[in-house]
Amino acid sequence: MKVPERYYDEIFQYKGLWGVPSCCGLKIVNNDKTVVIVTELYQDNSGTSITDTGKSLAEQICTEKGFDICEIVYIECNPDTNSKLSFYDEEFYLVTFTDSKPVYRQLKPEEILKLFPPSIR
Repeated sequence: MKVPERYYDEIFQYKGLWGVPSCCGLKIVNNDKTVVIVTELYQDNSGTSITDTGKSLAEQICTEKGFDICEIVYIECNPDTNSKLSFYDEEFYLVTFTDSKPVYRQLKPEEILKLFPPSIR
């Protein structure tokens, strides 16, 4: 199950749980705010998933790209892989990091259209 490249501009290598080498798709969109979109790569990522890495992945991206984590919009994408299984349907989640654990809110289609460039729609 290959994730279409339209979902990301680069493969981002990161340290997952227990320092396990991991990777995700990464797209950065500069609108009014910097929007960081991380995409799950499923079988192409033999390490930790983007959701299981949580705030650590966002911090690693911010460190490498020179962003302030308090000033980005962080979105996790479960891409459409044309699978018959519903949990592989396309979904986008806005993630807000709190002191305890991340808060996820699934984005509605109209919210996605406002945030993302035409190439990801």
